[in-house]
Amino acid sequence: MRAFILLITILIAFVSSVRAADDVATAQAMIRAQDEAISRDDAATAFSYAAPAIKGLFARAEIFMAIVRQGYAPLYKPRSFEFGEAKKTEEGLSQLVFITDAEGAAWEALYLIEKQPDGSLKINGCTLKKATTA
Repeated sequence: MRAFILLITILIAFVSSVRAADDVATAQAMIRAQDEAISRDDAATAFSYAAPAIKGLFARAEIFMAIVRQGYAPLYKPRSFEFGEAKKTEEGLSQLVFITDAEGAAWEALYLIEKQPDGSLKINGCTLKKATTA
């Protein structure tokens, strides 16, 4: 009986680990797709990845894109865009992204990913800071 309980415990842990890895892969694909949409000036597609709270702040895709261009310029047509560490949070997960902007400056973006009631993931915010050099 103990062996059976141990086996069930191991299986549950394995399934949880696989599910978490799937969420990270899904979040990264969504962040990459939003970045590509922003680079193409495709406001509707970029805005479609936003969580309801973000959509409520900006109301229209064109307003969202204007904010990205003004306040998040490194995200607009970056030279490079590479994923760093992802961490599970109460709301979903956070994903670090290393960005080199069009002028060659290094940035770090922290995306907050929110799990929706239907199980899907949406981007619920992004903080951007200039990368520090060692």
